[in-house]
Amino acid sequence: MKIRKLTEENRAKVYALLRRAFPRSTYEADLVEAFHKNATPIHEWVCIHTNKVIAYIAFSHAYHGNEICGLHLAPMAVAPEFQKQGVGSELLKFALRQAAIKSQPLFVLGEPRFYKRFGFEPCSTPICPFDKNNAHFLSLHDTTAEKFMIGYEAEFKTTGKPSKAGGKKRR
Repeated sequence: MKIRKLTEENRAKVYALLRRAFPRSTYEADLVEAFHKNATPIHEWVCIHTNKVIAYIAFSHAYHGNEICGLHLAPMAVAPEFQKQGVGSELLKFALRQAAIKSQPLFVLGEPRFYKRFGFEPCSTPICPFDKNNAHFLSLHDTTAEKFMIGYEAEFKTTGKPSKAGGKKRR
């Protein structure tokens, strides 16, 4: 298994992976396609095994008003046949060590039990517009004390609604 930056030639493989990992939704694949189409700056890596993309992770800007205040981890996906084998954990650990990521406040809307293993903690500030009571909103390196509604890249709002079921929801 190799982890590397996403290249343009692997984009179609990532879209297909996202559709397989989230079978009841096209939101995640549509979101990443919109990022690419709009040339939105994101940090993204893939796991490749026998020339197949088996996992993907992306980070996009988080906003306090018009100012960048960190990064959102979203989406993250592992091919169904490789889930529960540590692939997603290895990809996340790798990403968290990268210079562009490790010094930033990070935010994720996802399963607390999974993300707490990597140092993420429940986040009361800022407030996530997609999560009632911030029940699944976590952060890492967040020192924010001020209450505000965290902002996302426009693609999060212009893409269809996120899936409620199916696939591993690790946003």
